[in-house]
Amino acid sequence: MSDPRPLLRRILRLATAFAVAACACFSGPVSGIRKDIGFIEPIMCRSTVQGRHLISDDNGNTPVPLSCLDCFHRDRFSCQGCKLDLQCCNSYEYCVSCCLNPSKTKKEDVLKLKVAKPVTAGTYTNVFDFCMGRCRHSSASVVHENAYAGDFHHCFSVQQNSSGSVESSSVSKLLGINVIVGRPGESCSLVCKVRGQSCVPSRLSVLNKCEILQKYMRCKSGCFRSLGPDQPAEVVDEAPTSLNPGACLYMQMDERLTCDGSHQHTRRLCPCA
Repeated sequence: MSDPRPLLRRILRLATAFAVAACACFSGPVSGIRKDIGFIEPIMCRSTVQGRHLISDDNGNTPVPLSCLDCFHRDRFSCQGCKLDLQCCNSYEYCVSCCLNPSKTKKEDVLKLKVAKPVTAGTYTNVFDFCMGRCRHSSASVVHENAYAGDFHHCFSVQQNSSGSVESSSVSKLLGINVIVGRPGESCSLVCKVRGQSCVPSRLSVLNKCEILQKYMRCKSGCFRSLGPDQPAEVVDEAPTSLNPGACLYMQMDERLTCDGSHQHTRRLCPCA
């Protein structure tokens, strides 16, 4: 019977050689943890805080849960419940979401818009701040100081006037208002009363513009600045020549506008609700 020890020694040498070769292949330390895997960093975003059921974030996503981790799985720039022709919505959050759409609100216009009327007021720094502020209720969204002008009272529309400054759209301010042309000699208080409504003094300034007068009246003799408690109004055709028959007249000073003024030779343009 042959001696098995030489065979065992040969096997041992082969095993040793294999171990040395393996060590050469893995000369550096071996780590079992991948370096390209880590915890998901939370997405930081701003959101509205006004609503109890909906939230809109600064990316235009609505509705958004309490965490912004899945913001991008929501409806972006949604205009649900909005009248796009008026750019007014029946909910604050969807108003903000719709307003953030670059096709509806131009950033360059917003950044020139003042936050408030005082001369010292600054301008908006971003579109989200503008949309949050613009979509909230204002004096333009209520009538008689205690009721909304209509269901779509969250509005964000702005437009450029001829001087290049930005002003609120007259169309959105007249939402829920019945614009009525009175008969000669009638005050707006009477014009609205016979229709079971009341004159809304805060909307007289919206009507006190040539472009609005020309929309509801013929103004065939032109549109002129004037002074009178019956304005805005149109001079009737039967008026004396000295009164410029067919002309539309608007008040120079909005603060003097009143619902009670009248003139026998003019027809008033009245805001009723």
